[in-house]
Amino acid sequence: MVRALKTKRVTKSVRQFRDAEVTQQQILDAAELEFARLGLKGARLSAIADCARITTGTIHYYFENKQGLYKAVLQRPINEVQAMVDQLNLDMKPPEDALKHIIRTAIAYQTTNPHHQMLCFQEASQNQGLYFKQDNWWSLHEHLLKILERGMAEGCFRHLDPHLTLTHILGVCIFYFTMHENWKHLTPNINHLSPEMLEQHTQAAIKFVLAGVKKTSCSGDY
Repeated sequence: MVRALKTKRVTKSVRQFRDAEVTQQQILDAAELEFARLGLKGARLSAIADCARITTGTIHYYFENKQGLYKAVLQRPINEVQAMVDQLNLDMKPPEDALKHIIRTAIAYQTTNPHHQMLCFQEASQNQGLYFKQDNWWSLHEHLLKILERGMAEGCFRHLDPHLTLTHILGVCIFYFTMHENWKHLTPNINHLSPEMLEQHTQAAIKFVLAGVKKTSCSGDY
């Protein structure tokens, strides 16, 4: 009898934990849409609550206030991309292969998170990066910096300014998505977000970046 009661309590506790996780993710999904559309200043908790089909009180319970929710929305991509990168074992791969994986990961994340770039734009435009600097974005950038520095040390990459090159690589990968809503009108017969076009973008980005960072004496397929 006692064992049965303990089992029920544990089962209930696990279920409650899972329900809380689901609710938080629903709130974050709805908040990302609202913040990407209107930024921190224009977003309304009531609109986020309606989209998530919960009450504003539930938002306050999990995230305290609008600023707390906004910070959580900005932090989520860092956690998700970090989890993806951790599985790649980049330190065990040659610099060229590691760089290819980084490019694929960056593009894949943008593919599945189409509102992320507008969210970053709103943060830069409205807050001049005030909340961005409070998040640990640099931990993600360090992976790419280490690859570039290792490639130069091993003589495979030419001499580069790692920080400037990081900016260029992110531009090659991400600008494709930033401008999509505008550029889609120039080529209405092409779905630039189709799996085929995204793979084409990925392959082209890899070739473009490697052509820019590799020493001319380095051989190997892209």
